[in-house]
Parts: sequence; C-alpha cells; structure tokens
Amino acid sequence: MRRVLLVTLAAGLCLAAGGSSARQPVMLGIFGPIDRFQGLTGQRSQVGHAIFGWGQTTFAQLWPSLGPVPMVGFDTGAYGHEQITPLQIALGAGDGYLVGLNAAAAELGHALFVRPMGEMNGHWTAYSAYNKDGSPRDAAHSTAAFRKAFARIYVILHGGPRAQVNAKLRRLGLPGVAQDLRPIPYPQLSVVWNPQGYGSPDLPGNRAQAYYPGDAYVDVVGDDLYDIRGKAEWDAAEALYVAHPGKPFAFPEWGLWGLDDPAFVQRMAAFVRSHPRVSMIAYFNAKAGSIFDLASKPRSLAAYRREIVPLGQ
Repeated sequence: MRRVLLVTLAAGLCLAAGGSSARQPVMLGIFGPIDRFQGLTGQRSQVGHAIFGWGQTTFAQLWPSLGPVPMVGFDTGAYGHEQITPLQIALGAGDGYLVGLNAAAAELGHALFVRPMGEMNGHWTAYSAYNKDGSPRDAAHSTAAFRKAFARIYVILHGGPRAQVNAKLRRLGLPGVAQDLRPIPYPQLSVVWNPQGYGSPDLPGNRAQAYYPGDAYVDVVGDDLYDIRGKAEWDAAEALYVAHPGKPFAFPEWGLWGLDDPAFVQRMAAFVRSHPRVSMIAYFNAKAGSIFDLASKPRSLAAYRREIVPLGQ
C-alpha cells in the first residue's frame, strides 16, 4: 500500500511538473474532520491538513487522523510573542524541532506534505517582513531571513548524511547540523512554499516572490485562495502559477468565507482542469458550524459534489 501511494503521488506530481498532457486525478484534501466531510460531500480525501505551533512533537500520534497523505503546516506564534524568529531558524536555533520532524516523517514511511510558515506575505503572521501599516519589521523578520530559514527547513527535513546536509547548508552560508539525518526524498516528502497571491500590505517588498528561497528549496508552490465578500484573487493565483513553471502547484487552503457562492467552486474546478500542474487542493474547513462549513451553503455544496469530487476520481 505504501508503494502504491508513493507511485500514485509521483505520477501526479510528474504530470504537474509537465511530464504528460493527460490529466490525472487531483489529490483532494480537507482541514478538519475527514469522515464528516466525506459524509457531507462524498469526497474520499487523500490529504488531511492540520496546522501546529512551533515545537509540536506528537506527530506519530497524529498521523492516523490525517488520512492517507498528511499535510502538516506550522507557524511560530504571534508576532512579538513568537517562539522563534526566521533569523533564529536560519542560524540553527530551531534545529531540534526540525530534526524531530525529519525523524517522524521518516518513521511515517509514506507520502507527506510539509507546509512551513504559510501566508508569509500576510502581516498577521509572525514571520512576515511587514506590519499592517506597511512599516518593515526588523532584520530578524526580513524577507532575506525568511528565505534562509525556509531553505534550512527544506534541507534538514529532506535529510541525509551529516556531511551532505552540511555541504548544502554551507552553500547557503548557514551553520551545519550535529548529526546524521534520515534521508527522505521527494516525492515521499513534499515541502510546500505557500504565500498568498497578493501581499498584505500589497507592497513591492511584500510580494510573494520576495520570500521565494529558490527552486532548489521548494517542492510544491502553493496559494491560499478564499472567496471573501464575493471576491477571490484569481489573477494572483494565475501569476503564481506562471512564475514557477517547473513546480507542481497546489491550493493548500481554499474556501468560502461565510457566503454561499457556487460560482467560486465552479471556477476552482475550471482552474484545476485548465492548469495541468495543479496536483492538490484542500478545502478549508470541515468543522461543523465554521464560517467555511459547506453544510450551511447548499448551493456551493451541490457545486462541490458536482464539480470538485470528480476531479479526484
């Protein structure tokens, strides 16, 4: 079963990177209760999404609840009260956590998405380089610090012998690690770089590309896309897709922000069908009573069953 899952994922990601003109099923996911969402929509989710704070150490206990392919996101706390800054991560202060996640991912033994520090160009995240009013944060939160931090996360999570890992870190101008790590190749481990399409604040220095660490340190490019008051940033999603032609593309979060809008669901399906590198989309979220819950959006729920569920089959 593990081998079948990896082969299926590899085939889908190869297609997403331009390996074939035939459209393979897209991996469908959900944040929240997988069983509830299946009962609601009929979707048999491949990807179970969860977001944790920095330092989560109970992954082995959590894997079973996250379906065939877990997707783990993590943040660093609230700005000004965070557990660790991007610069500290870059310089190795968070290595204990990353080494632990490398080991947990290796023990899992099958496909896994890791989504570090998502929506980094949104001022509400602790690791953004800008405040809401457009003022820049300090050097520990700069885009340069973020890029180095993300690259370090990527190198350590993919692991390998200490000498190889440290050679990669030296090329980044970063300190090495003190031990061998478990090697986890792509696509068994897919590290997702996941900005918003537009920066908030929408400034040149806060655009998604300012946070991009380079192709060598990204497996999948993601975009979070929500329908807020009937407006969704499709142009920004298109720009992100075009900017990274060699990478599989994903929507690790997408959803309806408190409104029933089947046209948004239909457009997502159309985007997936017309953009062959889209390999995974995960609805946010399945929690009963949340503003995103499709149970309270009958027209969108019908559109989801009709348009989205078949994409994964």
